[in-house]
Amino acid sequence: MASLLTNAAAMTALQTLTSTNKKLAVTQNRIATGARVNEASDNAAYWSISVGMKSQSNLLGVVKDSIGFGRAILDAAYTGLDEAIKLTTEIHSRYLAMEQDGTDTAALQAEIDELVAAMQEIAAAADFEGQNLLASTGANVTVVTGYIKGDGTAGSTEVKTLTLNAYDLEAEAATMTDADTAELALYAMRGAASELGAMKVRLESQMTFTSKLIDAVDRGVGQLVDADMNAESAKLSALQVQQQLGIQALSIANSSSQNILTLFRG
Repeated sequence: MASLLTNAAAMTALQTLTSTNKKLAVTQNRIATGARVNEASDNAAYWSISVGMKSQSNLLGVVKDSIGFGRAILDAAYTGLDEAIKLTTEIHSRYLAMEQDGTDTAALQAEIDELVAAMQEIAAAADFEGQNLLASTGANVTVVTGYIKGDGTAGSTEVKTLTLNAYDLEAEAATMTDADTAELALYAMRGAASELGAMKVRLESQMTFTSKLIDAVDRGVGQLVDADMNAESAKLSALQVQQQLGIQALSIANSSSQNILTLFRG
């Protein structure tokens, strides 16, 4: 039945074209953003999970930066302490030489004084951005080494830290007055260097783990929200063809009412 009031074919074609345009807009948005889940309305469950995982990745990035800062402080302190141990060995040998009769003790003492002064300068210079573990004015440094995500309840999150213990190298250098105290200072420095070395190994291990964990979390987010660009590209081509056909079908349906005029021509 031909009708001027109701064009069922045009209505059907319009509905089909509208549906195709909506799908095309979704596909174009996915291609433009590279993500198939951009907001909660796309997939509420995946969106919620991805937001939490992205937040975790950002926090782990802060942890990674903190570990890097801690490693730099340790490197400065360890470098200074390693050099101080070498100087202490020289001081120890000179104190021992002073025990030999006939040696120029004044000259040896002058050398020792210079070596002690050098150690104290090293201690004061072993500074990284205002943090110094070897100076008399130095203090312990707390480094954030890990973050354990909570379950959404108060107090469920956990922050892991490592305390970098200060060692007063300046004061230690001043204690060396003979071979015995020099040896004691050397043992103390070796112990402090061993502690710094152990903390350095721990931070390096934690840095490696944190970097891998960030990569794993980012991959997990990608699995949930990233668009398959190959599939979306193929879908885009198909939808563009459907859109063209829909426009043509609507045009044909709209022109059908014009054919009614031929029925009234004499």
